[in-house]
Amino acid sequence: MTALMGNRTLDTAAEQAMVEELRGALRGPVIARDDPGYDAARRVWNGLIDRHPAAVARCHGTADVVEAVRVARTFRPVVSIRGGGHQTAGSAVLDDALVVDLSAMKGVHVDAQARTARVQPGVTWGELDRETQLFGLATPGGEVSITGVAGLTLGGGMGHLQRCFGLSCDNLRSVELVTADGMVRTASRSEHAELFWALRGGGRGLGVVTSFEFELHPLGPDVATASVIYPYEDAEDVIHRFREVAPNLPPTVSPELVLWSIPPDPELPSELHWAKAVFVSAVFAGPVADADAALAPLRSLGTPLADVSATRPFVEVQSEVDELIPAGIRAYMKSHFADELSDAAVATLLACDAARPTPLSLTAIRTLGGASSAVPRVGPDESAYAHRAATFNVSVDALWTEPALDDAAIGWSRSTWDALAPFSTGGVYVNFSGTQDEAAGLRPSVFGAHAARLERIRADYDPDGLFDAAAAAP
Repeated sequence: MTALMGNRTLDTAAEQAMVEELRGALRGPVIARDDPGYDAARRVWNGLIDRHPAAVARCHGTADVVEAVRVARTFRPVVSIRGGGHQTAGSAVLDDALVVDLSAMKGVHVDAQARTARVQPGVTWGELDRETQLFGLATPGGEVSITGVAGLTLGGGMGHLQRCFGLSCDNLRSVELVTADGMVRTASRSEHAELFWALRGGGRGLGVVTSFEFELHPLGPDVATASVIYPYEDAEDVIHRFREVAPNLPPTVSPELVLWSIPPDPELPSELHWAKAVFVSAVFAGPVADADAALAPLRSLGTPLADVSATRPFVEVQSEVDELIPAGIRAYMKSHFADELSDAAVATLLACDAARPTPLSLTAIRTLGGASSAVPRVGPDESAYAHRAATFNVSVDALWTEPALDDAAIGWSRSTWDALAPFSTGGVYVNFSGTQDEAAGLRPSVFGAHAARLERIRADYDPDGLFDAAAAAP
């Protein structure tokens, strides 16, 4: 990575001058430390994050972004970039930084005939799905509706549809962004092709993205789902069966297994509420009439406590856990990629899960590879995303509400991640890589053999390191 050439904490006079210049240049509001809306503007979804930026420049369009970048080049503050999502690591709002806030840029234009969508960076997946589902179309997104389109896509983009349609970044046709020189550029396979390569899984710090153009696929508005809860005491047997079945299912199924606790549901007996259990789920990315045979193996991994598999609106599936993770919840997430789940790996996973400190915390096994999956179908060097060959991703997600549990929750996630390391490929998913500082230290694991090429591209488009703080962020 280039050195932080001139990025600095501004003194009071320089900070005030920067704010005044921004206010004279932007159509959107600029929120400084002493403004009434400052605390709300600096707050992110993750209640664990409490950062105090120098100013928040809430951009209302590409012209505002150009001006914010121009002012940043003049004053050389640390720069962080905020999209529309939940920001687990909080890297969008850094101490003493100029936050280029894109959360108000919410435009979505769907071209149903061309099966494309042009999406601004403040959009969440729920907002995008709402527009595309009007036409029975979708592009692969995350697993909750409050996930931001920008952050998920730039890091790769795992989700319910990945084995059928690929990762979010695989469905990009072009990206418009403002680079460090203040120029508005379009990156695609035919324009700025190296930059386009980097934007597909290379994370942040390549510029300020002002829109994404996605390819869309026929899906919905109703989809068939598998949603099964197995007893926790059967977890070992269920995981053993899952590891054999999941990669061999057709690519229209992207199975997921989660060790979690049963949320209160009036349709379930009260004694099951918050009891540990094994959740197995999938969305069928094809015609509902063809779903039963493909999903049946996931519904027979053992004797279920409950099987609530059904045909439901896709937008409902994407938002079903939103209310369990409201703004202000505390969160810390780490992950590994794995080629297989050996008996020893499963035993280690369950031993660590036994110490899970809060009922909202979870361990998730996502299936990426296997029979005819679209993820490895993309060549290993065709994008900056470096983990095409992995069969599984295992994420360790600590979620809690009480500050007194901070050390226990974070400690559990870290110790579980450490214990699972011997069974991993050594790769780490940038969007599940812990804190900003931890992610910076894991860059070889995140980007693998692509790291050197990625840094060359960053240097080409940002030779003075204007976006270095963003490039270090998960």
